[in-house]
Amino acid sequence: MLVVLAYVEFPAWLRPEVIPGLPIRWYGVMYIVAFAVTYYLVLRLVTRNRELPIDRDTVLNLFFWGIVGVLLGGRLFSVLIYDPTGYYARNPLQIVFPFARVDGDLKFVGLQGMSYHGGLVGAAVAVVLYCRIKKLPVLQVTDLLAASAPLGYTFGRLGNFINGELYGRITSHPIGVVFPQSPSYPTSEPWVRQVAEDAGMPIPDGAAMINLPRFPSQLFEAFFEGVFLWLLLWFVFRKRSPFPGFLFALYVIGYGVVRFAVEYLREPDEGLAFPLTFVPLENPALFSPWNFTTGQLLSAAMVVCGAAMLMILASHHPAGQRGRGPSVADSSARRAMLRRMRKKLR
Repeated sequence: MLVVLAYVEFPAWLRPEVIPGLPIRWYGVMYIVAFAVTYYLVLRLVTRNRELPIDRDTVLNLFFWGIVGVLLGGRLFSVLIYDPTGYYARNPLQIVFPFARVDGDLKFVGLQGMSYHGGLVGAAVAVVLYCRIKKLPVLQVTDLLAASAPLGYTFGRLGNFINGELYGRITSHPIGVVFPQSPSYPTSEPWVRQVAEDAGMPIPDGAAMINLPRFPSQLFEAFFEGVFLWLLLWFVFRKRSPFPGFLFALYVIGYGVVRFAVEYLREPDEGLAFPLTFVPLENPALFSPWNFTTGQLLSAAMVVCGAAMLMILASHHPAGQRGRGPSVADSSARRAMLRRMRKKLR
């Protein structure tokens, strides 16, 4: 009988460390690439927009504080929302200290755990404060970031895949991947044997536990939350933006919708499972669209906030004024300032 494999093994050559033995991980490298890609795209938009009083140095400073906001917000949300064990409450220094005692020895463990939703909140606060201090147009600046950030975000999810973390739910579909770090299940359970059989996965004689295939949810997120959303914002809506803030509000809604959908393929966070459960499930291989993860609840909140933002902004920009934004060339002094800034960008 011909057995068709419905899964692939996680590549053995793909390791979290860039160089074995050194504390440099691909996930950190991917973060750097993500920020670099976003910076390049924002700078490209700034050079093409003659009405924005922003030069290269301002963009660089904006990114510095934005990155600080991402790291602080992402880390705080992670330890406050995604830590059901209370580990960080008992060890608050580990929130910011990348070393911990393991078996009596001080070892580098990194800063494990970052929340996208927290990173977004932290970045938004940092960018708004910076724009207020520097008297920059907040809505136009957030539009620039919204149109650029998704493509950079793609690399963050690729970093998750390389780390073998944030893997998906158990599946017997051909796109299933066996992740080394995912939990194994007892072969004595009928549902475990059924999933293995459907996936064409042999169970070794005498094996008490087996690691089952899972959806590569990191790759789905990299494409839909990253590439797909960026293509829509950059090529479809960017040149059709009716008023300042439109792209940012649309990004918040778009990401929330896509993340909510992809979360159905992602393994619920350990210890949190489904905070909102309407259909109890007997085993992890079962699925119900009426059970919602923490990520889905936060993403639903994003959609509501984005929609509210869109309605508020639209109500403050009548049809005749949409798409024009505030003029910054009403005086000779302002025009001279813009000319100087454009020279710096060259």
